Amino acid sequence: MANIITPKPKLYVMDNGRMKMDKNWMIAMHNPATTDNPTMPSEMVEFPIYTVLIDHPEGKILFDTACNPNSMGAEGRWTETTQKAFPWQASEECYLHHRLEQLRVRPEDIKFVVASHLHLDHAGCLEMFTNATIIVHEDEFNGTLQSYARHQKEGAYIWGDIDAWIKNQLQWQTVKRDEDFLELASGIRVLNFGSGHAWGMLGLHIDMPEKGGIILASDTIYTAESFGPPIKPPGIIYDSVGYGKTVERIRRLAKETNSEVWFGHDSKQFSKFIKSTEGYYE
Repeated sequence: MANIITPKPKLYVMDNGRMKMDKNWMIAMHNPATTDNPTMPSEMVEFPIYTVLIDHPEGKILFDTACNPNSMGAEGRWTETTQKAFPWQASEECYLHHRLEQLRVRPEDIKFVVASHLHLDHAGCLEMFTNATIIVHEDEFNGTLQSYARHQKEGAYIWGDIDAWIKNQLQWQTVKRDEDFLELASGIRVLNFGSGHAWGMLGLHIDMPEKGGIILASDTIYTAESFGPPIKPPGIIYDSVGYGKTVERIRRLAKETNSEVWFGHDSKQFSKFIKSTEGYYE
């Protein structure tokens, strides 16, 4: 009998541009004023926006969907205040649908989209994935829809994005507070990080045949500086106690499973990743 060769999963890191914001949003109180320096300056920092595609024999899985191409500018979905506080810059090739196109993947080919949370730089293109099951934390889903119903236009949840999700009748699957380690495919599990940076955060634990273990932490941990030790929480935070607990849990899990932790927006770490235009991880 001939050996049947099972295709191996491939993991692609897609570069979706750069964003800037006040460093206090990234590392809370990183530069506090003192009597010696009563007017400590703020600084804008630049960081990467990226998404991850897992081309798995059991179905294609996308982690996060970056910013919507129609976010910036006079006609953009983001308010002027949001655009000035969190400016996003991306060439057209950085738009998610173009990155997928480069890999000969169509939005309708995606089986699962895991939304780490529903902020503007992570859920901006969800509307494209009408064939997929969109996996999101139940508390995040509920909180986001409540902000929409209350017409809260300023902030990290974008009215125009949510509008498009509803109009496109996306297929949602919510992860409840007590659910964890949900298997999506062989070697791929959804991690329930609970509340912290947002109402409800999700991550992925990926076991690649050659690369080994990867934990996609998203904004549960912005950068290596956030991770510490000591842990440095962000300025954008919903639950500071939950935040600290989750970071320690990720630290333990990484050690137990011998996994790398991939942070949400770490420029130095991102520069070392193999990008989708260069190759992939196996």
